[in-house]
Amino acid sequence: MSKRITPFASPYCSTLDRLKEAIRRKRPRLLRWGVVLQHDNAIPDSANLTQQWLQRYGWEILPHPAHSPDLAPSDFHLFGPLKRHLRGMAFETEDYLISELRNWFDNLDVDFF
Repeated sequence: MSKRITPFASPYCSTLDRLKEAIRRKRPRLLRWGVVLQHDNAIPDSANLTQQWLQRYGWEILPHPAHSPDLAPSDFHLFGPLKRHLRGMAFETEDYLISELRNWFDNLDVDFF
């Protein structure tokens, strides 16, 4: 198997270092229980340097097949704020729900994305 060398792996590992530090500060138990990371199959994610980093810290990778019809991992930041917004609401029809969702998305600050 040939080694994959990429200039983007080092910055990606630096991002993982920052993520690990944030987890250590905010949810230290996760580091003891084990982190399951989902990322796509981009070159920095599959580079040897990245794979060595993940093995060193024992992080498990949740597979995400290429061209998956599911949401991209980067979309998951939407769910928490959306759940908080919809909490306690009830909709008589699907059209009311769709209208509320469109209104919520239309009023999000551009920095949210």
